[in-house]
Amino acid sequence: MKQEKELIKNTFIIAMGKFSTQIVSFLLVSLYTAKLTTQEYGSYDLIVTIITFITPFITLTLEESMFRFLIDAKNKKEEKSIITQTVLTILTILIVACLIIFLVIKIFSINTTKYFIPYVIAVVLMAMMNALVRGLGKIKLYSLSNFILSILTIVLNIVLILGTNLKVDGLLLSVIIANLVMVVFLSTRLHLKNYINPKLVNKKLMKEMLAYSIPLIPHSLSWTIINLSDRVIVTSVLGSASNGIYAISNKFPTIINTVYNYFAIAWKESAAKALHDDESNKYYNKIYVSLRNLVYSATVVVIAFVPFIFNILINSSYSEAYLYIPILVFSVYFSNMASFYGGIFSAYKQTKIIGSTTLVSAIINLTVNLIFIKFFGIYAAAISTLISSVFLYAYRKKKIYNLVNLKHSKDMNITILITLVVFLTYYSGNMLFKFISLLFAIAYAIMMNKETIKLFAGRFIKR
Repeated sequence: MKQEKELIKNTFIIAMGKFSTQIVSFLLVSLYTAKLTTQEYGSYDLIVTIITFITPFITLTLEESMFRFLIDAKNKKEEKSIITQTVLTILTILIVACLIIFLVIKIFSINTTKYFIPYVIAVVLMAMMNALVRGLGKIKLYSLSNFILSILTIVLNIVLILGTNLKVDGLLLSVIIANLVMVVFLSTRLHLKNYINPKLVNKKLMKEMLAYSIPLIPHSLSWTIINLSDRVIVTSVLGSASNGIYAISNKFPTIINTVYNYFAIAWKESAAKALHDDESNKYYNKIYVSLRNLVYSATVVVIAFVPFIFNILINSSYSEAYLYIPILVFSVYFSNMASFYGGIFSAYKQTKIIGSTTLVSAIINLTVNLIFIKFFGIYAAAISTLISSVFLYAYRKKKIYNLVNLKHSKDMNITILITLVVFLTYYSGNMLFKFISLLFAIAYAIMMNKETIKLFAGRFIKR
């Protein structure tokens, strides 16, 4: 029970730092679609996805290894050794990587934004600092820093898009400035220099950390490949405008993904700490059942609710994006549940399973995309994402039973029924049917999560 309370507490702390600002950020989609053409937004989305792709090569995902090893650190000396090795390694690779990127851009005369390298630096440093804060157990500081980061990014977005004519560069520059400001803030707040001691470099520990982190590189790359292959293939075959439309259709699934990520951040730590508990299997099962019900309920409610807000938030030039939203929302459900399994694999330090399963999923996504993009257009990108997510979920679910015996769903009939109702009415032109579908979805969500609702309502009333 103590572990559950800590998980809930940490999830809420993280959510408090991110939720309100991300709601505002989501609402700013209307600003982006009004001020940027579909081609401009598609170009921005592609740049960000490419940078996300190369980031794991630079960090070797050592920030994830640092986070996991800090949880098991027994004293300050071990903490300093873990942090020293991670920071020095990432900074060294980052300098070399920036030089290589600069030379590649110059030699091949690649037409890209001048903010490409600064964006890489800002993203890498912020990822490292976030992992450090979490690894040291400073969840409140993590939440506060991400709250400030979001506010800074949003304000800079508004200023640079409305106040200047930077457009795509304005979006990139706002992220760069906000991230670098927060890197300085966190470094100062944590007194980072006190943790860095080159004398504490430990080759044996470094090998163990790399053995944990390197299998996560294909995992990180594969997730990016899934996104990047969609973007690159859509852009090359259908054009940047189509990629802009596809990027907007992904904004709605991001609602669920964003909220789930609050939990996922706290879950990685909680799963690792619960590993050596005698009742860890029982704990994993309880969280699994509650999470599965919550995420699926959110899936059907979001799909049912989109028809009532889409035209309000999105400019008419992006109206085609409406067609692909349900497929992408369902794919997010499966990827989130696969991520839950990933938290358990991470706790057991079974990162090879995480990497291999995601890699196969990415290959499936890429293959389906290439085969069907010319026949089905943007639908191929959405469907390939769904198929690869379902595979990832099913494959990891099979593998997880080697470690933990998780319970199966007992409500499959009602789940299939509500899925069909919501999915079919989404594409109908009758608003009455859509309203009834929304009511069904809300009723389903309440029924499936009544125990969780009682738990939180009771605590709220008590407080």
